[in-house]
Amino acid sequence: MAKVGIMIEGQEGLNWDRWRRICHDADTLGFDSLRRSDHLTSLMGSPERDCIETWASLAVAAEWTKRIELGPMVSPMTFRLPAILAKMAASVDTLSGGRVILGVGAGWNENEHKEFGVPFFTEKERFDHLERGIRTMREIWNKSNPMPVRNPMPLLMGGKGRKRTIPLVAREASEWNVSRLDTDLYVQARENLEASCRELGRDPSSIRHSVMTSYIIGRDKSELRDRAGQVSKIVRQLGGMTPDEVIEDRKEAWFVGTPEEIAEKMHGVAALGVDLFMLQHWLLDDAEALKLLASEVIPAVA
Repeated sequence: MAKVGIMIEGQEGLNWDRWRRICHDADTLGFDSLRRSDHLTSLMGSPERDCIETWASLAVAAEWTKRIELGPMVSPMTFRLPAILAKMAASVDTLSGGRVILGVGAGWNENEHKEFGVPFFTEKERFDHLERGIRTMREIWNKSNPMPVRNPMPLLMGGKGRKRTIPLVAREASEWNVSRLDTDLYVQARENLEASCRELGRDPSSIRHSVMTSYIIGRDKSELRDRAGQVSKIVRQLGGMTPDEVIEDRKEAWFVGTPEEIAEKMHGVAALGVDLFMLQHWLLDDAEALKLLASEVIPAVA
């Protein structure tokens, strides 16, 4: 049994009207989790695209939704002081009634940091800052109100590095995410994570496993081509491709096809131990794609 969530790349055109609609649809259609990236500007070379601030958007999402899990995927520890992030996350969590999962990372996009005047340190310094930041947040949650509904708040962490990332996930995370649909990579990283958990005396099954990737869905070939053409206008690496070329190029790395084809592929990946699929929803005005996922894919993989 696997669950399906929606991941919004907020830096690629998210505004308040779109966010309100997406929150309503994700919450009422039966998705498990709604998450959004934490970036400050487009990563596709289109700075004219809207990009509402992540934690402000999560605060209103806590009001606009009733049941769905919410969170960033992920907040770079470089963007905010850990104590401030802890207060923000706890505030949104209590507003939501305890539905926040806090995704945190070391930060990676150097150009974004430079453009917005955010210090960008070496990889080692950033990981040191992340580890210290997690300790600081847990301290803040224990001594400052409001405390998270679930204290300590569950953390989401991604990555596969054996030296620092996997041991940190094993020690601190409630959910581990892999941001590529690559079964060989996932299996090897999962084995490393399980070994790290055993070294710490932690049950590996206490960590939820998720995979993030994109999707293109269509009831038939015509609908699939139409959505592929729209996605190619948003995702820079697909620019200039025909719809058929997009489908061919992405059919291994993404979930691409009819609801039946996507569900079948999800079943195969879920059998490896994946609990949750977070699907990048690029077409922010395409409510019909969400309805198709919810009505035909979610029941099939559940």
